[in-house]
Amino acid sequence: MRVKTISRSTSTYVPQGTTSAPVPRNLNPALHPFEKAREYTRALNATKLDRLFAQPFLGQLGNGHVDGVYTFAVDPKVLNRVASGSGDGVVKLWEMTDRSEVYSVKAHDGIVKDMCYSDDGKLLTCASDQKIKLWDHPSKMEGKSTKDQVKPLMTYLGANSFNSITHHRHDQVFATASSSIGIWDISRSKPTSTLNWGSDSINVVRFNQTESSILASAGADRSLVFYDLRMSTPVTKLITTMSTNAISWNPVEPFNLAIGNEDHNAYIFDMRKLERALNVLKDHVAAVMDVCYSPTGQELVTGSYDRTLRIYSVREHGHSRDIYHTKRMQRIFSVAFTPDTRYVLSGSDDGNIRLWRAKASERSHVRSTRERVKLEYDEALKKRYQHMPEIRRIARHRHLPKTIKKMSETKKIQLGSIKRKDENRRKNGEKLSARMPERQKMVVKNVQ
Repeated sequence: MRVKTISRSTSTYVPQGTTSAPVPRNLNPALHPFEKAREYTRALNATKLDRLFAQPFLGQLGNGHVDGVYTFAVDPKVLNRVASGSGDGVVKLWEMTDRSEVYSVKAHDGIVKDMCYSDDGKLLTCASDQKIKLWDHPSKMEGKSTKDQVKPLMTYLGANSFNSITHHRHDQVFATASSSIGIWDISRSKPTSTLNWGSDSINVVRFNQTESSILASAGADRSLVFYDLRMSTPVTKLITTMSTNAISWNPVEPFNLAIGNEDHNAYIFDMRKLERALNVLKDHVAAVMDVCYSPTGQELVTGSYDRTLRIYSVREHGHSRDIYHTKRMQRIFSVAFTPDTRYVLSGSDDGNIRLWRAKASERSHVRSTRERVKLEYDEALKKRYQHMPEIRRIARHRHLPKTIKKMSETKKIQLGSIKRKDENRRKNGEKLSARMPERQKMVVKNVQ
């Protein structure tokens, strides 16, 4: 039996040496009839490998907390340190490199509601015990006994329990949220001014880190209020259909912010045009408890009461690009990006702090030039062929917990029923208001 084989000489397409001129390559499409077919196959294989190596969960930090984890503080100037506060009043500092506990201190007698870092690296904590405490730089507290030597530099007393705290980007000023917004000088024991616009309780307050005199707050009366410290007065007020649980300013686009709402969605707003949202981020099936922008401003992580964590690409569409969950993880109350954007932290009421990869299939090792070029080529191919049915199906497929899957299906049926009922009422001649775009449905009123 005679078998004919295809034999190619390497001398026709490989240079003879390093000093030789490169072998010319003809880019005429007529000479490469199967180019698109080959690229599609490579894009399909790259998508499959991306899902095959998707292992987002890295582990937990130390032994976690005894009570639930309700707040994080990430110092933007330090990559490997994060502080966490729990429901039993304990504040812990963690070393991200080896996931170990640096120190732990019983900071408050109530729930630690919020924490933030000052410009010089000191930590501010507030709690339901009506106290704010200022703690020294972490490097000066390592190795100290929590009972004898770890003491706050200063304690501030308030008239009501504090719900939130945020520090000014440059000045020694911080703001707190309780029954009103208090503006504090870090060297004084009483607030220098008080801001309020019609809310009995304010849930969250956040300084804009770029336009540093702008302040945003969310109240229990479903209001989202913006203040300007240069005028010491409110600027504008937005009333939404349901209350807001969290606020995060975009670090790159100064006027844009994201809010986590009780209606299961996160919204992105431009504070100059509050009549409609820039984007509606869907997919959660319970209230969004916390939101956090990545340092690049391109991605947003949300933590929800439905025990899942979702990551959104802000500019693309309103659905999450990834969802993270574990069997033991309970309701998520706090999320944060690390300053290098590679990792995500989540704190839940089971007391654990979990560390996740921001990109599930990415590995943080030193890459050779050849590997880096191959990964960039694969990413370009996946982007080019992302709308092909098979590639889109594989890229979007996720395994969900049974409860989340059932709740998603039920929610889809309910929303479809509401739309169908509205259309039937219009068809049968009932006079209804004009159809409201999806990005305007949650806006009740904008007050200047």
